[in-house]
Amino acid sequence: KVIWTLLVTILGYASSLPVGDDSICTAEELAKYSIIFTGKWSQTAFPKQYPLYRPPAQWSSMLGVTHSSDYSMWKKNEYASNGVRDFAEKGEAWVLMKEIEEAGEKIQSVHGIFSAPAISSGTGQTSTELEVHSRHPLVSFVVRIVPSPDWFVGIDSLNLCEGDHWMEEVSVDLFPYDAGTDSGFTFSSPNFATIPQDTVTEITCSSPSHPANSFYYPRLKILPPIAQVTMVKLKKNQLGLPAPYLDIPAKSNEIIDSVS
Repeated sequence: KVIWTLLVTILGYASSLPVGDDSICTAEELAKYSIIFTGKWSQTAFPKQYPLYRPPAQWSSMLGVTHSSDYSMWKKNEYASNGVRDFAEKGEAWVLMKEIEEAGEKIQSVHGIFSAPAISSGTGQTSTELEVHSRHPLVSFVVRIVPSPDWFVGIDSLNLCEGDHWMEEVSVDLFPYDAGTDSGFTFSSPNFATIPQDTVTEITCSSPSHPANSFYYPRLKILPPIAQVTMVKLKKNQLGLPAPYLDIPAKSNEIIDSVS
C-alpha cells in the first residue's frame, strides 16, 4: 500500500511538469536579456532587385514572446497562424497579439511579450529587453522584411536555459522565410494570395527555383545572413540601461557582384 501510494504521488507530480526542452531548467527563476537585432540587408549584400524607393528596403518592428514548449509562434514546415500571416504580409500585429494573449490565458504557456522599434533602412540596429522564466525559457520573434509579399526573419523557440544556468550571450544569423500565404516572387510583388495556403518555408539562393525570385542567386551555395540577433544576459545592475551598440562589419555578408 505504501509503495502504491508513493508511486501514485510520483506519477501525479511528473504529469504536472511541463513537457519539452524547458522541463529541465533549474536555473534561477527569472533572467533578463538585452536583445539586439541587426539588419544586414544592404544593396552590396543583396544587389538583385534591391528596393530603393516606394518603399526602400527596411525592417518592421520586432514582435516576440518568451514562452514554454506548450506554445509556438511559428514553425518551419507548418502552417502560419492568421496572426503571423497578417504580420508577415502587412506588418499588422493585432491578431498575433490576441493569439499570444489567449495562449497565455488558456494554458499559461506565455511569460511575456516584447517589441522593438522598426528600422527605416535595410541596415541598422534596434533593441529592447526581455524576461525569461525557468518554466518559460524559450524565445520566439518575427520581423517583417519590407517590402515583400509575406517574407520575414525570426527565431522559433530558442532555449536560453542550459540546465542549471542561463546562457550569458547567444548570437544567431537570420535568413529569410516565406509565410506561405502570398505567392509573390519579388520584393515589390502585388498581393496574390496563396490558395490553398502553403507551409512556412525558408527562402534560399535556389528555392523558389525561379529567376524572378528576388533571392535567386544560383551560383551561390547558401545565402549570406540578411540579419543577426544577439541576446546578452543582463546583470542586476544593468537593468534599464540602453543596449550596447554591436559593431558588426557590413562586409561579413557581401555577395560579390560578379558572382550574383
